[in-house]
Amino acid sequence: MKESVFKLEKYRATGSKVFTGRDKGKYVREKSKFDQIEEDSEKVIFVIPDNLFSINPSFFEELLINVVLKLGKKGFFEKFEFRNAGVYKYEKPLMDAVDRILRENHAL
Repeated sequence: MKESVFKLEKYRATGSKVFTGRDKGKYVREKSKFDQIEEDSEKVIFVIPDNLFSINPSFFEELLINVVLKLGKKGFFEKFEFRNAGVYKYEKPLMDAVDRILRENHAL
């Protein structure tokens, strides 16, 4: 099984303790070739850096939009394993982002 590790740390500005905003999410998605990482892997380990204060749902939305739309909620969480190197509680912003991506995509 081809497993990839995505380290969010690589895209953190020096000294920054937050990942926020759609612009930053889009930048990380494009710079990291995030969609291609998902395409080329059977499993993706997503590593949340330590010493982090916040990840904004809008950042997650823009970073994850294509893979969540492609895989759906269940498939996304089966393929992506989140590991937290620190103590920041990322689960709620992540779930909010995934739910918003799917809700906005299916709105009439």
